[in-house]
Amino acid sequence: MESGGIVEFLENKTILITGATGFLAKIYVEKILRVQPNVKKLYLLVRAADDESAMRRLQDEIIEKDLFNVLREKYGSKLNSFISEKVRPLPGDISLEDLGVEDSKLKEEMWSEIDVMVNFAASINFEERYDVALSINTMGALNVLNFAKKCPNIKMLAHVSTAYVCGEDKGLILEKPYLMGEAKKGDEKIDIEGEKKLAEDKVNQLQSENVSPKEITSLMKDFGLERARGYGWPNTYVFTKALGEMLLMHYKDDIPLIIMRPTMITSTLFDPFPGWIEGVRTIDSLIVGYGKGKLTCFVYLPQNTFDLIPADMVVNAIIVAMVARANQKRCSDIIYHVGSSLRNIANFSQLHDCTYRYFTANPWINKEGEPVKIGRGTVLSSMTSFYLYMNLRYLLPFKGLQLANTVMFQKYQDLCTYLDRKIKLVMRLVQLYKPYILFEGIFEDSNSEKLRIVAKEMNPDEAKMFNFDPMTIDWKEYMMTAHIPGLHKYSM
Repeated sequence: MESGGIVEFLENKTILITGATGFLAKIYVEKILRVQPNVKKLYLLVRAADDESAMRRLQDEIIEKDLFNVLREKYGSKLNSFISEKVRPLPGDISLEDLGVEDSKLKEEMWSEIDVMVNFAASINFEERYDVALSINTMGALNVLNFAKKCPNIKMLAHVSTAYVCGEDKGLILEKPYLMGEAKKGDEKIDIEGEKKLAEDKVNQLQSENVSPKEITSLMKDFGLERARGYGWPNTYVFTKALGEMLLMHYKDDIPLIIMRPTMITSTLFDPFPGWIEGVRTIDSLIVGYGKGKLTCFVYLPQNTFDLIPADMVVNAIIVAMVARANQKRCSDIIYHVGSSLRNIANFSQLHDCTYRYFTANPWINKEGEPVKIGRGTVLSSMTSFYLYMNLRYLLPFKGLQLANTVMFQKYQDLCTYLDRKIKLVMRLVQLYKPYILFEGIFEDSNSEKLRIVAKEMNPDEAKMFNFDPMTIDWKEYMMTAHIPGLHKYSM
């Protein structure tokens, strides 16, 4: 950051942000507008049919959110004019060439103006349709890169990936890129174009056989999981994100590139205020299910750790990394883990205890208007014990029933079928989340630590403004006063 500070770098810059209606992207947009009102322009790429629909999504899904309350207080009635001056929503789609931007005059304007691109766009569904996941997470990353190559003034392309592209690796996981076609299992190289054609052919075959759209979706989800696990990844999401990274590294040429790999992202720690979140993310499904009284059994080893990182810290890390790399073009660091497991461990027992204490003091109110009482729950340490528990709890009590007639017998059969289907559904979900719940890796973050050191040395005040040091997190206080209350307010 020799040529100036972070805020100074952002002045008069034009930034293209993909996936702009997503959770992280909104926080990024809010942060830029708040700390550097003299940014030149933010192009926000959103999925929309036309300009009017894109503008409506900007207003309804971004600006109207509580996340922008601090900016609302600052600008008051002038906020809309400020947003209109600085922000331009664009209908587009990263799965298409030129990101789906069809207006040739607009494209020329964008290519000449853009200084920075940040790719947040992704399908984060663990069992997405294989063809859809490939088009967004894999080929979409390449489309973003190709768009960046047409921008002569591009100073940085930041791609947001996930730390869990590591799959189910154990031990210390390094900040290193994947080689093109490198599989985690077996000797076969991954042919990305071949995988894309395979998915397309599969869809065409199913359509030719007059398979219903709903069944095609189900079969393509199963196909994605099969392909991912065949190459050594636990689900379609992390597999297709890893393939996207491979394409970026292989074809980047002289484009200045950084790949950010956050771990499990949680609500904001401080910025613009504690506890803002959207949706129910990976670990939050456990908290929400427990708080609503629907989850009474947990599969985890108490000594295992969660690698959690607040969303505002991820955004801060992206901004610091893109500025540092733009100002130090000879730097070879490209991959940045943004997490906490190496420096400030958050374990399962802490999370369990905080959730129990919070919802005991602040119970969830159900549809009948009654507070839901929760207990400590049952803790199991393996998938085998979990499957046994589910069967003993839900199926065994019905095995000894005295059935008076055939009607009772049919009802019994129907109930057992229903419960068996529910157990299989739960087991499928647990299998999807198992790589995270029972994860045995620690993410090295030496590249991210270098960034923190440089930022503190250059400007201690800016280092605080863009803090992403996991050592500054008090997990119990954060869970009790920010994250779980935020989930309670915004996502339950």
